[in-house]
Amino acid sequence: MKNGPLAVVGASVLWGTAGTAGLLVSADSVALAAARLVIGGSALALFAGRGFRRVVSPGLLLAAVAVAAYQLCFFAAVGRTGVAIGTVVAIGSGPVFTGLLSWVLHGRRPSTRWALATTAAVCGCAALIGGGGAQAGGQVVSGVLFALLGGLLYAFYAVSAARAIEAGAPSNAVMSVLFGGAAVIMLPVLLLDGVRWLAEPRGLLAVLYLGLGTTAVSYLLYGKGLRTTPVATAATLALAEPAVAALLGVVVLGERLAPVSVAGLVLLALSLVAVAVPERAPRERALESQP
Repeated sequence: MKNGPLAVVGASVLWGTAGTAGLLVSADSVALAAARLVIGGSALALFAGRGFRRVVSPGLLLAAVAVAAYQLCFFAAVGRTGVAIGTVVAIGSGPVFTGLLSWVLHGRRPSTRWALATTAAVCGCAALIGGGGAQAGGQVVSGVLFALLGGLLYAFYAVSAARAIEAGAPSNAVMSVLFGGAAVIMLPVLLLDGVRWLAEPRGLLAVLYLGLGTTAVSYLLYGKGLRTTPVATAATLALAEPAVAALLGVVVLGERLAPVSVAGLVLLALSLVAVAVPERAPRERALESQP
C-alpha cells in the first residue's frame, strides 16, 4: 500500500482529537474555529516560506475563501440542527461532493468500489454519531442546507488543492495558500469575538494544539497524501475523523457508545479499509484471468 492513504488517515486522526481539545477552551465555537485557522494558517505560511508565492493563483485564493466559509457554514448548521445531524450531513456529504466534483470538473469517474465503500462509510458515520439519539434544533431545513453547503465547500477546496499538487506545485505551499488566506479572512472574526480567553493558560495551550497540531501538521499530512491518493479516496478516508473522536470520548471522557454507534464504528472501519487498499488496474486483472 502506498504511503498516501496512511498520510491522509494520519491527518484524520489529528482532526479527530480537535473536539476533545476544544473542551478545554471557554470561548464559543466560532471564536475557537477562527483562532484555530489563524494560528494554523500562519504556521503553514511560515513553513512554506517564499514558496507559496510561486503557487498563488485565482483558483487557490478562491479555495482559501472556501476554507474560511466552510468553518462558518459548519457552525451555522450545528447551531440550527444540533451537533449530530449537522456533523453527519456536513462530514458525510463531503466525500460525495468531492467525488462528483472530481468527475464533473476533471473527468475522473469514481470506481464502483469507491461508491459502495463511501456509501457504507457515510452510513457508518451516521450510525456512529446519531446512535445516541440525534436532537434536532428548531431550524432543521436551513441547518441542513448550511451543512450541505459546507460539504460542497470542503469538496471544492480539496479538489482545488489536489489539482494544484498534481500539476507539480509543492503540497506544503498549496496548503499555505489555502490556510494562510483563510487565516487572513478569519482574523477579523477572531478580533470581533474577543481574545481575552486566550489569557487562560489551559485555553492557550489547547488553541496552540488545535492550530499547530490539528490544522498545520494535519494539513501537511493531507497535502502529502494527495500526491499519490485520488482526492475522492482521500475525502472518504477523512471519515476516520469522527471514529477517532468517538473513541477519545470513550477513553478520555468516559462516554459510552450505544450498540448502534458501535455497529456504525465497525462498518466505518471496514469501509475505510476497502477504500484504502489500492484497486488493481484492468490490465493486471486481465493478465491474472489468462490461463
